Amino acid sequence: MDVGQYLNPVLASVVYSVIGAVILCIAMWVTARIIPFSVKKEIEEDQNTALGIILAAIILGLSLIISAAIQG
Repeated sequence: MDVGQYLNPVLASVVYSVIGAVILCIAMWVTARIIPFSVKKEIEEDQNTALGIILAAIILGLSLIISAAIQG
């Protein structure tokens, strides 16, 4: 049994997952900087549910794009 045969796909998956998570974090940081108001204040203090839903949609969209790019 060759361990490398099983280790390479697992290692590739871990590397691509980390790269995808880093790209997603950078994209969310850029999104928070572009928005002209404090996202944290709007969601935590003002209980702005609509903003939370929009941010969740942005995260899901970015995740799908990153996943499709990694899969090829």
